[in-house]
Amino acid sequence: MMTIGLWVAWCLAALVVAAVLTRALIEWTTARGIIDTPNARSSHTRSTPRGGGLAIIAVVVVVAVVIAILRPEELPRIAGVILPALAIAAVSWLDDLKSLPNRTRFAVHLAAAIAAAAMLGPVTRIDMGSLGMLRFGWLAWPLTVLWIVGLTNAFNFMDGSDGIAGITAAAAAAGIAAAAAACGAGSVAVIAAAFAGAASGFLTCNWQPARIFMGDVGSAFCGFLLAVLPLAVRADAVPEILPVAVLALWPFIFDTTLTLLRRLRAGENIFQAHRSHLYQRLVIAGWPHRSVASLYGGLAAFGATVAVAPLLDPGVRRAADHVAAATLLVVAALLVTLVLIAERRVPRVAA
Repeated sequence: MMTIGLWVAWCLAALVVAAVLTRALIEWTTARGIIDTPNARSSHTRSTPRGGGLAIIAVVVVVAVVIAILRPEELPRIAGVILPALAIAAVSWLDDLKSLPNRTRFAVHLAAAIAAAAMLGPVTRIDMGSLGMLRFGWLAWPLTVLWIVGLTNAFNFMDGSDGIAGITAAAAAAGIAAAAAACGAGSVAVIAAAFAGAASGFLTCNWQPARIFMGDVGSAFCGFLLAVLPLAVRADAVPEILPVAVLALWPFIFDTTLTLLRRLRAGENIFQAHRSHLYQRLVIAGWPHRSVASLYGGLAAFGATVAVAPLLDPGVRRAADHVAAATLLVVAALLVTLVLIAERRVPRVAA
């Protein structure tokens, strides 16, 4: 098992490379007119290049190829993660360059999810700790595909504020890396650690004020990767690692689910751009982008820590289970409450 020093060095190397690549992408995308222009539904006020997620993709793919070369026995599972993820990145990059029909993007998302589930295996159960094992039976396949497609799109939807996607990806990937290492899945741990470092490197150019955006190519890739990396470990470890991703990404999952339900209830087109996510409402109400990103990133880091703790020390299992259950409720209540408080403080404009 790698020492902590080596893990830190590995993450720092990925961070530095991604930071350098992201800076190069600022000039490259700007020169080619790959620009995000603000509109009435944007959370930004100035034109900014997009496509910075290509740096994250490059670092992760190179690391995955190196791991596959060093450990050829891991090639099938690495391919089950990277190949569908590249398909997601490809269609998302085309969408960044020229908007594609929703059905085209969704078809690729669905095909990639099915391919990943076929190569890695569906999620048949989840370890609920002291509450026992939750088994899915015949629902394993549809729930696995829903998890992958849902998180891919949720992450894309949530990438609308400086730093929020990068910091959440870094926190969640770091949690998955720690969980994979604790379960002896060294290859997955290395890829996840590089992912965390790459997301942090991208964040050096995406923190408020952002000099480049991740773009759909980055956000969809990140969401897909966070969904499938926990599935790439050995089958008996998946039930323990998947809850780490769920708890770390719970702020994104809750925000997206609540917003989707509210828009469906209002009869809105859920694929049309909007500004009704909780994080968007905080920005509109006056929160700086860096504060919103810190809030979501901090919650992601806390959730990941709570989920990883019992894997590192089984003695804290029962306490961690209670904290995890409380976290789901507290995070949901906290986000809604902060939005309500922020919106009440916004001065009303006289008609």
